[in-house]
This record gives sequence, structure tokens and C-alpha cells, in this order.
Amino acid sequence: MAPREVPLGPSQRPDDPRDATLWDVAATVCDPEIPVLTLEDLGVLRDAVAGEDETVVVITPTYSGCPAMDTMAADLEAAVTAAGYENVRVVQVLRPAWTTDWMSPEGRAKLSEYGIAPPTGRTAAGHNSGPVRLSLAVKCPRCDSLRTHEMTRFGSTSCKALWVCDDCKEPFDYFKVH
Repeated sequence: MAPREVPLGPSQRPDDPRDATLWDVAATVCDPEIPVLTLEDLGVLRDAVAGEDETVVVITPTYSGCPAMDTMAADLEAAVTAAGYENVRVVQVLRPAWTTDWMSPEGRAKLSEYGIAPPTGRTAAGHNSGPVRLSLAVKCPRCDSLRTHEMTRFGSTSCKALWVCDDCKEPFDYFKVH
């Protein structure tokens, strides 16, 4: 079975009751690098189809070459199989490209509570003209100060940058806008 075409924007839980039940199972799987986020929170869960002969879950990588994708796929397959589905296939789609715009508000809050500054602002994906985008301040997830600065563009993973708070002096990861 070929997966349905995924929407250009954030995904939504399917309307079909069988697919929605499968989605709910897939939505419980956590990101292996940030275990407080589910794949639904992160916005990488794109579709779920409970077919007669095959069960398909569709995900989109946060960026090309993300090392967590194989673990995400294995975790999804294990969770869906444990829920009683058979012939499970996890499909990775690259188009449209994932964006931090797809992260849920709950996911952003979970990041902050976990000590990772959530992405600020929106991406310019699909917007090739208009005003020049400015970087917004990154709030320290420990003391809420806006007096912070980037220490290095790459943090504990490629999707995060390492920042330091000028007030509490603590380093923290910032989930980059992309």
C-alpha cells in the first residue's frame, strides 16, 4: 500500500477511526534524543494508515541524515506491533521538509521544562520575499533571562545550538529554528 500524500503543513490526526486509533498508538512514541517529546509533539509523525493487509506509519526526518530516524522507526514498529497491528511498515518522507513550525505548543513547553530552549519565531520556508528576518532573543530555560548568547552553532545534536545565560551563567541547548 502506498502512503497517502502528506499535507504541506503540520499533520493532523486522521479522521478515519481505524487510522486515528493507529495514530494514537504512534503518537505515544518518544524522540530518542529528547525523551520528553513524542514524535507527535515534534511534528515528525505525518500519517498513519491501518490497511487491511498492511499498517503504515509515515514520519519526516527533522533534517537529512538525522541519526535518530532509524531508532524512531524501530520504536514505532515495536509500539505499533505491541498494540496488535500486523505487517507494520514505517515510511520516511522527505517532502515537504520538516520545520520547527510543526512542533506542537505542548512540545515547545516540554522542551523548556526539560531545560532546552524551544525554537523562537517561525521559519521562512516557502517565503522567498518580504521583510528581512531578525533573530529573536533566546530565553534561558533555567532563569527566564533574555540576556543570553550563542556559544557554538552546534550543541549536543545537530538540531540544537549551545547557548549560555549571562545572568545565571548556565549553558543550555537551544532547539534551532529550521
